[in-house]
Amino acid sequence: MDTGSYPMWEQYRLKREHYIIGLMSGTSLDGTDAALVRILTDDSGGIEKISLMDFVCIPFSYELREVMIRLCSPETARVDDLTKAHFGISEWYAHSVMKLIRSAGIPPGQVDAISMHGQTIWHSPVATAFPGPEGSLEVASTLQIGESAVVRERTGLPVIGNLRARDMAAGGEGAPLTPYADALMFRSLKEGRLVQNIGGIGNVTVLPAASSHEGISAFDTGPGNMVMDAIVRKATNGRQHYDPDGSIAAKGKPDQSLVEMYLEDDYFKRIPPKSTGREVYGAAYAEHLMEMAAARSLSLEDTLATATCLTVETIVRAVEDFVLPNVPISAMLACGGGTSNATLMKMIQGRLPEGIRLERTADYGIPDDAREAIGFALLGHEALMGRTNTLPAVTGAKHAVISGTLTL
Repeated sequence: MDTGSYPMWEQYRLKREHYIIGLMSGTSLDGTDAALVRILTDDSGGIEKISLMDFVCIPFSYELREVMIRLCSPETARVDDLTKAHFGISEWYAHSVMKLIRSAGIPPGQVDAISMHGQTIWHSPVATAFPGPEGSLEVASTLQIGESAVVRERTGLPVIGNLRARDMAAGGEGAPLTPYADALMFRSLKEGRLVQNIGGIGNVTVLPAASSHEGISAFDTGPGNMVMDAIVRKATNGRQHYDPDGSIAAKGKPDQSLVEMYLEDDYFKRIPPKSTGREVYGAAYAEHLMEMAAARSLSLEDTLATATCLTVETIVRAVEDFVLPNVPISAMLACGGGTSNATLMKMIQGRLPEGIRLERTADYGIPDDAREAIGFALLGHEALMGRTNTLPAVTGAKHAVISGTLTL
């Protein structure tokens, strides 16, 4: 992008047509997602139209997935491996960007910037003690790896990264972030809607009818695909990483008493705002569930059906406990990898309260698996426009911030 006599961000704000790439990999550890988004703005700089121009997903190799799984556990993570992965996964991100640009058939110079979330390794939003300069401190923390300088060097494009950190510095949980973008894409003047993402972790955005950004809420509902995937991976010795279409779980029967036992987890009772991650619902959690299932002589099919039912109950009960008492809702728009699990979706449909229809973001022009990458593109755009891109009511921060670090 030719910045002329203006700094890059000033030049960006003078334009009315913007091309920005949203780039991320999620807690499911299945691959990188890259979305090329065209944003039209009005004379005052407000968003007028959002269009998805192209989208690519690059699946992680078996070797990379195994590296990432080890890094997400304190028992198996090593600082030398973490440092190498911080740079190494950036090569995957850069490759995804260049493949997306080729697929879209546009010159790289037409792209204004990349907005990169990176790969979450550890998310610890509940503050714990840390030695400070004047005594003990309470510190919340998060780590997303992916070196933006590598992506900048390989692609030639400015990169906005580190999108969670400033919200946490302002007292927030740094998650979920995409509800800001959900409001831009999905809110309705006539009805209340939920945007339910089912990635490794599940999270829900609550969009009351005719809501402003101040009226939006969101929180992590608990495990999405993460526990189901870990069970498949363990049971098959790594030959499979997920339950295709939910076909294994479809042959089993959930153990409802075991589901109820796991629903006693304090997280599900916490009042939002709240967030969680692999550090809570990762491999150790899945192994414990498998041990409990084995003690009850459950088959793999029954165990997976139980894990699937657990995800469903965490989603639906979160809506019943924390949303419906305050906001009338007409539709749940599902997105993320979980939408390809037919058994999971059927269970959700059967458990949703009467009057709430189950749809998908794809029904509204946003592919289920592209919503988060598009969301991060919008967050990067807002930062470049000089506007706050976080929601304190969602994250619990003291105030809204312009979140992101720019690598020129």
